[in-house]
Amino acid sequence: MTAARKKKKKDAAEAGPSVEPGEELAEALREASEAVEGAETADAPEAEPGAAPDAEEPAPEDELETRRRELEEAQDRFVRLQAEFENFRRRSLKERQESLQYGHQNLVKDLLASVDNLERALGHSAEDADAESLVQGIELVKREMLGALGKHGVKVIEPFEEAFDPAFHEAMGQLPTASVEPNTVVEVLQKGYMINDRMLRPARVLVARKPGPEEVSPDEAGPAAGEGDET
Repeated sequence: MTAARKKKKKDAAEAGPSVEPGEELAEALREASEAVEGAETADAPEAEPGAAPDAEEPAPEDELETRRRELEEAQDRFVRLQAEFENFRRRSLKERQESLQYGHQNLVKDLLASVDNLERALGHSAEDADAESLVQGIELVKREMLGALGKHGVKVIEPFEEAFDPAFHEAMGQLPTASVEPNTVVEVLQKGYMINDRMLRPARVLVARKPGPEEVSPDEAGPAAGEGDET
């Protein structure tokens, strides 16, 4: 017997008797292996049908450059809007100043003719002592001035013998009289004026009221006073 065969026989003796696996053990090992493989397959995520593969995310450098360009565009728009607003503010301020300085230019221009006629009337009155010519000249100036004011929407409020209206009239007193209905304007102390639908100043008036038992209306007092003077 050679030395190799003796060594192999010695190793086999030390390892003990070998047992061949039976069919039942081999079947159990095979089922266990299939169960492990099935569990691993179930845990793996399934891809959805028709799903596109994940898009490649942009590099951080590209994302930073895109954000920088957007910021520069926004800053440029802001600067332009600020410049436009400043120009609009200056233009509005200039127009407002011109309106305050020259807004009444047309009215003044229309009144210049009346001033000229008033100067002519005064000049003629100095040469001619006739009071009638002076009155006519002043009357002409009055009509021209009212006409010029009328061109700009100015209307005269002259409510003689009209019902008192606090929206257009300012009562300065009351007169007892039976000739007109109470609360009727019997005298206009100062005419009022309106421009379009806005009040410039109300008319100052005296309003009628019903006379008391011991009061005598001006209409009745006049003839009585005359009869007394004749006697």
